[in-house]
Amino acid sequence: MIFLSTVLILCCTWYFLKFLAHFSRKIHDEVRKLSVYTHFLSKWLQSAPATFTYTAIFCAFTLVQRTAPQHLINILTNHSSTSIARVSDKPISTFFDSAFWVADNGAGLLIYVVLFWTVIAWAERKYGSPRMIVITLSGHILASLTTIFLELWAINSGRAPSSLAMATDVGVSYILVAGCAAAILIMRKRMFYIGLIILGLFILLPLFVEHSIWDMGHLFAAFFGFISARLLLKLSPVRTVSSPYELLLKCRSELSNK
Repeated sequence: MIFLSTVLILCCTWYFLKFLAHFSRKIHDEVRKLSVYTHFLSKWLQSAPATFTYTAIFCAFTLVQRTAPQHLINILTNHSSTSIARVSDKPISTFFDSAFWVADNGAGLLIYVVLFWTVIAWAERKYGSPRMIVITLSGHILASLTTIFLELWAINSGRAPSSLAMATDVGVSYILVAGCAAAILIMRKRMFYIGLIILGLFILLPLFVEHSIWDMGHLFAAFFGFISARLLLKLSPVRTVSSPYELLLKCRSELSNK
């Protein structure tokens, strides 16, 4: 909530300064200096449109979670969950709804946003938006389906109660994990091993501590994200993209030539 409010305040402040720049030469000069960075930010956002659009949407849904009554949130969470009952009833809409809903009233939203804005956005620039969408959707849908089959096996074998069919499970974390797996795949050797260790700890520690079926879902999402990225790389290699510093220099050059 604080993060979203800060972003909104900064945006409003910037446009208010641009308005004042029409009446003050000093403010106009300061706005012109800062325009290099806002131009850079615009280019940066445009370079990974799918990631930043998706982040904006699930942040908006999280804002709803944190401001609406709890009983309404419970209803919406059940409606958006990829539970056995929901997927059996409306599979397409369920996977779509689940993809935009952060679990536990948006817990860990800042971590989600940081990882999407850095790791996932970088991977989208390298793979391109179409391939990144395929990779993350593969992780989300296939991991959810695999988890559902695991739940069905647990229920049918008597290892879990039938109420598990109504258990809630949402997919932003699956999309995040699948995207991170795709990003790690194209990292250079040192960063590849560091990223692999971090992702492995993120997935395996909760799995061994809590022994949850849904923690298994993160393992499945990483697996399917990795496999789909590997297959798509066989079609064409990753793209060469500018570093943030190179992009900033380019923006500075563009504005100085105006």
